[in-house]
Amino acid sequence: MASNRLQALTTQACRQALAQIRLLATDMDGTLTHQGEFAPSLLITLEKLKASGMPVLITTGRSAGWVNGLLHYLPVELAIAENGGLYFTKTNRHPTFLQPLANDHRQLLLQQFNRLRQQYPQLKESSDNPFRLTDWTFDVTGLSLEDLQWMTSNCHENGWGFTYSTVQCHIKPLPQDKASGLAQVVAQQFPDLAHHQVLTIGDSPNDESMFDPAQFPHSVGVANVRHYLDTLTHHPSFVTQAEEGAGFGELVEELFDAINR
Repeated sequence: MASNRLQALTTQACRQALAQIRLLATDMDGTLTHQGEFAPSLLITLEKLKASGMPVLITTGRSAGWVNGLLHYLPVELAIAENGGLYFTKTNRHPTFLQPLANDHRQLLLQQFNRLRQQYPQLKESSDNPFRLTDWTFDVTGLSLEDLQWMTSNCHENGWGFTYSTVQCHIKPLPQDKASGLAQVVAQQFPDLAHHQVLTIGDSPNDESMFDPAQFPHSVGVANVRHYLDTLTHHPSFVTQAEEGAGFGELVEELFDAINR
């Protein structure tokens, strides 16, 4: 089984990797959440990371509007929205775009969405789609792997990228993904850090670029990533025992242990 190739956090290789980490870049839905919500323990964990001087970045597929609001309330350094499309910092709440966009970008995204609806007329845009700037989203519920593969091919044929998460599907510019967006943010905001000092964390296909060791050598999947391993080209280096937010908490405990040894 592919999942057997994933190494546990308790291995010596993981401890050596964690000892190098100076920045956490984590997905949100399915990685920080528990059954779709933030648990009280997450806020405690994030406060501990902040107090320790370990910066945390959120890199999510969620919309610019949602992420701008979340950044106001969470103890994190900055947040990347829309799978690497743009980001906000605590000191600059205006979006910094990571991809060039045409003036009619939203209209062009709608055209591609309508192409998909010709094949799948039941598709409905996501509730947060009006708050987006760089991509177009619709609900993933009810779509099979074959449906998603067809959509990926159709988007590529028409010059668009496509990805999906546990929550929604994203039509986006072809070069736009979490790893490329994160690489730009690290260069702009943390220029003294090398990529091997960044730990990327996720759980689903839209996190796959962050699992690519050629981009970020050290990555962790919370345990629910196992549901997607057969569809991923790149797998995380290490995996937690617990799923979702509990897995993130497990990882942070191992991180503190490795750094303080």
